[in-house]
Amino acid sequence: MKTLYIEANMGAAGDMLTAALVELFDDKEKIVAELNSLGIPDVTYTLSDSIKCSIKGSHISVSVAGVEEEIEHTHSHDENHHHHHNTMNDIRTIVYGLNVKEKVKEKIMEVYQIIAQAESFVHGTTVEQVHFHEVGAMDAVADITAVCYLIDKLNVEKITSSAINTGNGYCRTMHGILPVPAPATAKILEGMASYDDGVRGELCTPTGAALIKAFSSSYGPRPNMRIEKIGNGMGKKDFERANCIRLFLGESENALKDSVILLEANVDDMSGEDISYALECLLSAGALDVWTSAVNMKKSRPGVIISALVKEEDEERLVNTFFKHTTTIGIRREKKERYILQREIKEVKIPSGSVRVKCSTGYGVNRIKAEFEDLKALSKQSGKAIKELRDEIISTI
Repeated sequence: MKTLYIEANMGAAGDMLTAALVELFDDKEKIVAELNSLGIPDVTYTLSDSIKCSIKGSHISVSVAGVEEEIEHTHSHDENHHHHHNTMNDIRTIVYGLNVKEKVKEKIMEVYQIIAQAESFVHGTTVEQVHFHEVGAMDAVADITAVCYLIDKLNVEKITSSAINTGNGYCRTMHGILPVPAPATAKILEGMASYDDGVRGELCTPTGAALIKAFSSSYGPRPNMRIEKIGNGMGKKDFERANCIRLFLGESENALKDSVILLEANVDDMSGEDISYALECLLSAGALDVWTSAVNMKKSRPGVIISALVKEEDEERLVNTFFKHTTTIGIRREKKERYILQREIKEVKIPSGSVRVKCSTGYGVNRIKAEFEDLKALSKQSGKAIKELRDEIISTI
């Protein structure tokens, strides 16, 4: 599986991600020429070599109408340094005029939507009323466009990221002196893995956080992968550590793994109807799967083991559900590692109508399975047998 891993041990910013992505291509000058042909008004990209702590990488700079913009990564605008303030409508007009694929335009707007939602929350306004300051400058438009364009060009199947180092302290913005991570950045980082290991300064910007949030499917250590290329994207500032973001491109194992929690309880004083309802409640509360097993209990009484697989983040809720809807006075807990196939739900249009189909891949396996409830409803509507509908799906896919 073609995989891109983002190592954000020194934070993340749009210009650093752009430079690191450019490094993953053999002909870097050709890639920069492509970026300069995307149609961003008055924007010019320039790539240069950069060395941080004796490590060679690349730095990307952006000029607007011949004037180099202050890179958003520094996030240290003076009070009298004025950027044009764009609204979401302004951004939308720029993006949909670009010379890129429609799906790239949609991804750019997804990133801006993440930023706009954070900014609207922080400033107490609506998304459409947000006036972008640092992240609305044309250099940030350029960074977001470049990252979305280059990731699409890489055509990777999976993107994962390390936890993001945010740094600490304070940063100067057009709103005044703010804590690090800046309020908008902190809002974007909700639900993501981040940390502060003592580096003074703003390491993660709103743009960097939003880009990783839009693309990364998970956070953690670098997966087992056969590395083919490494890209080093350098920031402008100097620290005791190398100020760079590293991208690893390569083939990872098709094997996908995760961990779940197994909750189990023995009961011998519930009716079949009560047990059935308890299983329904566990599923409704978010259990991944539930089942029962017949056992002999104390005094040779027949009993039932009620089992549920749950995600770690849902465990407390499912434990409460277990106690509420069963008669048990104790629940066993065990963490389980499991191998899983990559899964995706697609809507397939067939001559008889539309059906949701689960596609599962990995370990050399490719499977498709139509949602039975969709097949049943379509069978009643069309008068066709379920087998006929399945044949239609196979011929369509």
